[in-house]
Amino acid sequence: MQSRTTDVWATGLGAMTPLGADATTTWSAMCAGENGVSPLHQSWAETLPVRIAAQLPTDPAEALERTEARRLDRCEQMALATARDAWDDAKRPEVDPERLAVVIGTGIGGIGSLLDQNHTLMTSGPRRVSPHTVPMLMANGPAAWVSMEFGALAGVHSPVSACASGAEALALGLDLIRSDRADMVIAGGVEASIYPLTLAAFARMLALSTDNAAPELACRPFDTGRNGFVLGEGAAIVVLERAEHARARGVTTPHGRLLGAGLSASASHITASDTPGQVRAIRQSLRTADLSPADVGVVHAHATSTPQGDVAEADAITSALGSHPVVTATKSMTGHLLGASGALGAVAAILSLRDGTVPPTRNLRDLDPEVDCDVVTGTARTGHWDCALVNSFGFGGHNVSLVLGRP
Repeated sequence: MQSRTTDVWATGLGAMTPLGADATTTWSAMCAGENGVSPLHQSWAETLPVRIAAQLPTDPAEALERTEARRLDRCEQMALATARDAWDDAKRPEVDPERLAVVIGTGIGGIGSLLDQNHTLMTSGPRRVSPHTVPMLMANGPAAWVSMEFGALAGVHSPVSACASGAEALALGLDLIRSDRADMVIAGGVEASIYPLTLAAFARMLALSTDNAAPELACRPFDTGRNGFVLGEGAAIVVLERAEHARARGVTTPHGRLLGAGLSASASHITASDTPGQVRAIRQSLRTADLSPADVGVVHAHATSTPQGDVAEADAITSALGSHPVVTATKSMTGHLLGASGALGAVAAILSLRDGTVPPTRNLRDLDPEVDCDVVTGTARTGHWDCALVNSFGFGGHNVSLVLGRP
């Protein structure tokens, strides 16, 4: 039976994003309002209507041994390297393997390997297809490789909930600990989908910004001039741990705490945002944390920079919480990491509470009059907050909200 009183700590953080190869570098860049969006210089991008993206500054394969990198898809490389960083940050804890679980979500999975091997099949025949293709393309691959890396026997799970996947992974991690099925969970999200097909497909939906001439200005959540999101890539991992377990191994202060999670389904439209569904997720997250709307001081918004989606979320925030929280939209810097975005939002929220700093929303010059929120612009906002909310919403009607607390 789940106990809401179980204290769940975040004892390790890892991130690999367009702003940096690790969590520390990413966080510093976020707080400074730096830009992670750049032109695509690959030859295949020349004929696309969208020729910008938020790409990693380093090759994730360089963080791994050559032999292991060759058998992994790019998203699996990111997941393994980032999980190792998070585990190191947690001080490489000793844990009973039967009390350790892994939950890593992704929206698309190993699409790069799928496309590459299909090209090989079409041009060179079936005998040239790699025998590693299936493990490289399957969406549960990142979680599976991480579970083998750390010998996690309490369960390995892979939420595939579009852009809500990473946040749902943390929600499931919270459930695993509170239901006494695990003492520690390596939880997060990963995405590596900057390829011609995905860019062309999102562009055909009119979902992407077409500001090819000024990539650094392209993603502008809540701004009147916003015209779509920027596709990004990356990974974010949080080591979640039962507080008693952490104390027993000498941890006195975590990075932060995961207090609650709310999940809802919109069941209304395959791609459109749904304010009522988002409100239900936010309110459920507060109920599971035994908190009230007044307790939330910071909101790390999903805010992807789409005309309809940003307003729908702003309405959900004010309906469920009021207009008092400080709101930030960090996708303005990182682009939209799809299945990794919610996990990265959780990392940012944890660090916001720990350090008393909320990153600015980059490129916000003219706040949409329909957005009745206190959105951080210009420079980072400093202060003291006890609780933060992270929103993460995905195509298919997936709504996830996480509640984080100070150390």
